[in-house]
Amino acid sequence: MKSELKAKFLSHILSKKKENEGFTLIELLVVIIIIGILSAIALPSFLNQAAKAKQSEAKTYVGSVNRAQQSYRIENTSFAGDIDSLQIGIPTDTDFYSYKLSAADVTSTTIVANAKDFKSLKGFSGGVIILDSGQTAAIACQTKAVQGSNADPAIPTLTTSSTTCGTGTLENMK
Repeated sequence: MKSELKAKFLSHILSKKKENEGFTLIELLVVIIIIGILSAIALPSFLNQAAKAKQSEAKTYVGSVNRAQQSYRIENTSFAGDIDSLQIGIPTDTDFYSYKLSAADVTSTTIVANAKDFKSLKGFSGGVIILDSGQTAAIACQTKAVQGSNADPAIPTLTTSSTTCGTGTLENMK
Protein backbone atom coordinates (compact mmCIF):
# COMPACT_ATOMS: atom_id res chain seq x y z
CA MET A 1 0.00 0.00 0.00
CA LYS A 2 2.78 2.36 0.73
CA SER A 3 4.31 1.96 -2.72
CA GLU A 4 0.87 2.47 -4.32
CA LEU A 5 0.42 5.70 -2.35
CA LYS A 6 3.88 6.90 -3.38
CA ALA A 7 3.14 6.20 -7.03
CA LYS A 8 -0.13 8.18 -6.91
CA PHE A 9 1.60 11.05 -5.13
CA LEU A 10 4.41 11.16 -7.73
CA SER A 11 1.95 11.02 -10.62
CA HIS A 12 -0.04 13.85 -9.03
CA ILE A 13 3.12 16.00 -8.66
CA LEU A 14 4.21 15.30 -12.24
CA SER A 15 0.80 16.16 -13.66
CA LYS A 16 0.75 19.46 -11.69
CA LYS A 17 4.12 20.57 -13.13
CA LYS A 18 3.01 20.02 -16.72
CA GLU A 19 -0.11 22.13 -16.19
CA ASN A 20 1.76 25.09 -14.61
CA GLU A 21 4.57 25.51 -17.15
CA GLY A 22 5.12 28.93 -18.85
CA PHE A 23 3.74 32.40 -18.14
CA THR A 24 0.19 33.60 -18.29
CA LEU A 25 -0.85 36.29 -20.73
CA ILE A 26 -1.43 38.74 -17.86
CA GLU A 27 2.12 38.23 -16.55
CA LEU A 28 3.58 38.86 -20.00
CA LEU A 29 1.49 42.02 -20.47
CA VAL A 30 2.60 43.39 -17.10
CA VAL A 31 6.26 42.84 -17.99
CA ILE A 32 5.82 44.50 -21.41
CA ILE A 33 4.07 47.51 -19.84
CA ILE A 34 6.84 47.90 -17.25
CA ILE A 35 9.53 47.75 -19.97
CA GLY A 36 7.60 50.33 -22.01
CA ILE A 37 7.36 52.74 -19.09
CA LEU A 38 11.06 52.39 -18.26
CA SER A 39 12.12 52.93 -21.86
CA ALA A 40 9.87 56.01 -22.16
CA ILE A 41 11.66 57.48 -19.16
CA ALA A 42 15.18 56.36 -20.09
CA LEU A 43 15.28 57.23 -23.81
CA PRO A 44 15.07 61.04 -23.49
CA SER A 45 17.66 60.94 -20.72
CA PHE A 46 19.96 58.82 -22.88
CA LEU A 47 19.63 61.17 -25.86
CA ASN A 48 20.34 64.16 -23.63
CA GLN A 49 23.50 62.48 -22.33
CA ALA A 50 24.66 61.82 -25.90
CA ALA A 51 24.32 65.53 -26.73
CA LYS A 52 26.20 66.47 -23.54
CA ALA A 53 29.05 64.17 -24.53
CA LYS A 54 29.30 65.85 -27.94
CA GLN A 55 29.17 69.31 -26.34
CA SER A 56 32.00 68.43 -23.96
CA GLU A 57 34.29 68.40 -27.00
CA ALA A 58 33.53 72.06 -27.69
CA LYS A 59 33.84 73.04 -24.02
CA THR A 60 37.22 71.37 -23.83
CA TYR A 61 38.49 72.84 -27.09
CA VAL A 62 37.38 76.40 -26.27
CA GLY A 63 39.03 76.16 -22.85
CA SER A 64 42.20 74.69 -24.36
CA VAL A 65 42.43 77.44 -26.97
CA ASN A 66 41.93 80.09 -24.27
CA ARG A 67 44.73 78.63 -22.14
CA ALA A 68 46.98 78.20 -25.17
CA GLN A 69 46.36 81.83 -26.20
CA GLN A 70 47.35 82.96 -22.72
CA SER A 71 50.57 80.94 -22.94
CA TYR A 72 51.25 82.14 -26.49
CA ARG A 73 50.79 85.76 -25.39
CA ILE A 74 53.35 85.32 -22.59
CA GLU A 75 55.93 84.05 -25.08
CA ASN A 76 55.09 86.50 -27.89
CA THR A 77 53.96 90.09 -28.14
CA SER A 78 50.49 89.26 -29.47
CA PHE A 79 47.92 86.49 -29.59
CA ALA A 80 48.04 83.71 -32.20
CA GLY A 81 46.19 84.45 -35.44
CA ASP A 82 45.11 80.86 -36.07
CA ILE A 83 44.65 77.60 -34.17
CA ASP A 84 47.60 75.92 -35.91
CA SER A 85 49.99 78.57 -34.54
CA LEU A 86 49.07 77.51 -31.01
CA GLN A 87 50.49 74.01 -31.69
CA ILE A 88 48.03 72.23 -29.40
CA GLY A 89 46.78 69.66 -31.91
CA ILE A 90 43.17 70.83 -32.10
CA PRO A 91 41.54 70.51 -35.53
CA THR A 92 39.52 73.39 -36.92
CA ASP A 93 36.77 70.99 -38.03
CA THR A 94 35.43 67.87 -36.25
CA ASP A 95 32.38 65.64 -36.64
CA PHE A 96 30.24 67.85 -34.39
CA TYR A 97 31.76 71.37 -34.43
CA SER A 98 33.77 73.75 -36.57
CA TYR A 99 36.12 76.16 -34.80
CA LYS A 100 37.01 79.66 -35.91
CA LEU A 101 39.58 81.91 -34.26
CA SER A 102 38.91 85.59 -34.76
CA ALA A 103 41.51 87.89 -36.16
CA ALA A 104 43.58 88.43 -33.06
CA ASP A 105 44.93 91.83 -32.20
CA VAL A 106 47.45 92.90 -29.61
CA THR A 107 44.98 93.02 -26.70
CA SER A 108 42.31 90.36 -27.29
CA THR A 109 41.24 87.28 -29.24
CA THR A 110 38.07 85.16 -29.49
CA ILE A 111 37.17 81.65 -30.60
CA VAL A 112 33.77 80.41 -31.80
CA ALA A 113 32.63 76.77 -31.88
CA ASN A 114 29.73 76.37 -34.34
CA ALA A 115 27.62 73.24 -33.95
CA LYS A 116 27.08 71.20 -37.11
CA ASP A 117 23.88 69.64 -35.70
CA PHE A 118 21.83 72.76 -34.95
CA LYS A 119 18.85 70.75 -33.68
CA SER A 120 20.51 69.21 -30.62
CA LEU A 121 23.83 70.94 -29.86
CA LYS A 122 24.62 74.23 -28.16
CA GLY A 123 27.11 76.73 -29.54
CA PHE A 124 30.23 77.82 -27.64
CA SER A 125 32.52 80.83 -27.73
CA GLY A 126 35.39 82.14 -25.69
CA GLY A 127 37.95 84.86 -25.51
CA VAL A 128 41.11 86.15 -23.87
CA ILE A 129 42.00 89.78 -23.15
CA ILE A 130 44.80 91.68 -21.48
CA LEU A 131 43.45 93.53 -18.44
CA ASP A 132 44.57 96.95 -17.20
CA SER A 133 46.70 95.18 -14.59
CA GLY A 134 48.70 93.47 -17.36
CA GLN A 135 47.31 90.02 -16.58
CA THR A 136 45.18 88.06 -19.02
CA ALA A 137 41.56 87.05 -18.41
CA ALA A 138 39.73 84.28 -20.23
CA ILE A 139 36.03 83.51 -20.56
CA ALA A 140 34.06 80.66 -22.12
CA CYS A 141 30.37 80.94 -22.96
CA GLN A 142 27.65 78.62 -24.23
CA THR A 143 24.30 79.36 -25.80
CA LYS A 144 21.34 78.99 -23.43
CA ALA A 145 19.50 76.71 -25.87
CA VAL A 146 20.51 74.65 -28.88
CA GLN A 147 22.21 76.79 -31.49
CA GLY A 148 19.13 76.66 -33.70
CA SER A 149 20.59 78.00 -36.92
CA ASN A 150 23.95 78.41 -38.52
CA ALA A 151 24.44 81.82 -36.87
CA ASP A 152 27.54 82.15 -34.72
CA PRO A 153 27.09 81.96 -30.96
CA ALA A 154 27.40 85.45 -29.47
CA ILE A 155 31.00 86.47 -29.07
CA PRO A 156 31.92 87.48 -25.51
CA THR A 157 32.35 91.14 -24.65
CA LEU A 158 35.98 91.70 -23.70
CA THR A 159 37.04 94.94 -22.07
CA THR A 160 40.21 95.78 -20.21
CA SER A 161 38.27 95.82 -16.93
CA SER A 162 35.90 92.82 -17.34
CA THR A 163 34.74 89.95 -19.52
CA THR A 164 31.08 89.03 -20.09
CA CYS A 165 29.22 86.60 -22.31
CA GLY A 166 27.22 87.89 -25.25
CA THR A 167 23.44 88.06 -25.64
CA GLY A 168 21.71 84.68 -25.53
CA THR A 169 24.67 82.97 -23.89
CA LEU A 170 25.70 82.17 -20.37
CA GLU A 171 29.09 81.87 -18.79
CA ASN A 172 30.42 78.36 -18.88
CA MET A 173 33.74 78.70 -17.07
CA LYS A 174 36.42 81.28 -16.44
